[in-house]
Amino acid sequence: MSPSAARSKSLARSPHMGPLDWRTLVEWLSEDAVISPEEARRTIARCAQAESSQHPLVRLAAVAMTRASDGKPLDIETLAQYVAQRSGLDYLRIDPLKVDVGRVSDAMGAAYAERHRILPVQVTTAELVVATAEPFITDWVAEIERQSRRTVRRVMANPQDITRFTAEFFALARSVRAAQKSGGNSGGASFEQLVELGKSNKQLDANDQGVVQVVDWLWTYAFDQRASDIHLEPRREQGVIRFRIDGVLHPVYQMPMGVLNAMIARIKLLGRMDVVEKRRPLDGRIKTRNPRGDEVEMRLSTLPTAFGEKMVMRIFDPDTAVKDLDALGFSPHDAQRWEQLVARPHGIVLVTGPTGSGKTTTLYSTLKRLATEEVNVSTVEDPIEMIEPAFNQTQVQQQIDLGFAEGLRALMRQDPDIIMVGEIRDLETAEMAVQAALTGHLVFTTLHTNDAPSAVTRLMELGVPNYLINATLLGVLAQRLVRTLCKQCRQADPDAPKDPVEEVVRPWKLTGGWRPYRPVGCVECRMTGFLGRMGLYELLTVSEAFKERVSKEPSIDALRRQAIADGMRPLRLAGALRVAEGLTTLEEVLTATPPLER
Repeated sequence: MSPSAARSKSLARSPHMGPLDWRTLVEWLSEDAVISPEEARRTIARCAQAESSQHPLVRLAAVAMTRASDGKPLDIETLAQYVAQRSGLDYLRIDPLKVDVGRVSDAMGAAYAERHRILPVQVTTAELVVATAEPFITDWVAEIERQSRRTVRRVMANPQDITRFTAEFFALARSVRAAQKSGGNSGGASFEQLVELGKSNKQLDANDQGVVQVVDWLWTYAFDQRASDIHLEPRREQGVIRFRIDGVLHPVYQMPMGVLNAMIARIKLLGRMDVVEKRRPLDGRIKTRNPRGDEVEMRLSTLPTAFGEKMVMRIFDPDTAVKDLDALGFSPHDAQRWEQLVARPHGIVLVTGPTGSGKTTTLYSTLKRLATEEVNVSTVEDPIEMIEPAFNQTQVQQQIDLGFAEGLRALMRQDPDIIMVGEIRDLETAEMAVQAALTGHLVFTTLHTNDAPSAVTRLMELGVPNYLINATLLGVLAQRLVRTLCKQCRQADPDAPKDPVEEVVRPWKLTGGWRPYRPVGCVECRMTGFLGRMGLYELLTVSEAFKERVSKEPSIDALRRQAIADGMRPLRLAGALRVAEGLTTLEEVLTATPPLER
């Protein structure tokens, strides 16, 4: 619901004073034709049946009134926006990623905020922005201005968000202060200290209650925000916590260095890592549960830096780690060809792309579907990304000479049907993969190349003979990830010019429909206009004509031309088709995909 500007100006003249009342709100909604008179009478009759201590907006949202204009239900966000316009305040959907929790929690006490049902959300040198769900109660403003020596600017917010984040923000601030008092004041191991064999000023207590609470908050918060990675980064003055969401890093919290060190020690302890060792990189793994009760695995990695130990936690949520082909982003054209490819009894299937392009998700999703009770699926990985009960997974351990080649050699004696090798890095591993394919196994593996045809030339550069490539290689899938437009707020843009999209895919032409959308931004996508990611795919299948090219003319240009003739759609063309469907933008595609070879 978005009333016109003229109406919102008239709404702001309301003479109402004091707390909001549900009856008054219903009268306003009826008066402004947001709901019909019949809906108003029905709502009054339902709400009058029982008294409630709930906020009026929460109470009316539970009734599920329908909007007169289109019949859609009036949820609490819509009602809060309406009250903001009626009162003349700006509306704010509180985004915890954009709130400096440390500063706002110092602006007022938790008890004061709870008593007045307000929450500071932004602090500058001259202004304090305070969210409220009672726009007509202002008796606290003068006191806050006097104590903070700042001008207070009130914004309207969802009362449920105010209640939730008031508890979370102040609890987090208390936990951080408790961790500091209990020994977290010691600084991080600087570069000079690392050189001195990691001597530290003070032993931190990783089991302190304050540290435990901060770590628990960090994980719950990351799961709630759909983060794929958590970064704990030491800096000169303070530690920084950042989340990667839809491929983009967002700063979350600035933490005293001592508290950050204690958090890292706590997480290393839970991950069965060497807490004392800070001079060399370490790997670990933690299994926990998200707020819904589902198991979530996290892969841990530490790295010594100039200002201390940095940790990254990669989150593998089962809901997002294993998907069907449609959810991954395969077009019908490529999905059918991929299904035919992986149904072959033996051979090598390569998946290529840079780090973070979704190769693991594609492989796990494919193997999960192939791993029936009649099939033995075995993997050699470095590291094991996610524990999957349907697979037999082996971790590479270079310190005991168990690399990819040695692991693959051992798997050959384990009666496998399908083998997945984490990555081909050298000729020995490539030769073992070829040998496995020649002896009747279906082998999946990855390479780091820019596109699908380059994978063939990379195998040649490693030293694999052309005739063995022709005998074993079934196909190559290159992929990238792009952010998808938020379906809640994207707007159709039929006037968007088609020429820029056609220019980047020339000499191909877009012959299908043209339904472009543009990003807008809403509360669901944090005003970015994007929500989630999807894959772009370039699938090369090895035909007889392609094998002839490999034997006689193995140049990258010749291989690319033949692959296209066999049905391969380049990555940028796949992205342009998604732009035409209104799923993403041209800017996203240009950023993620390599240019077409003319």
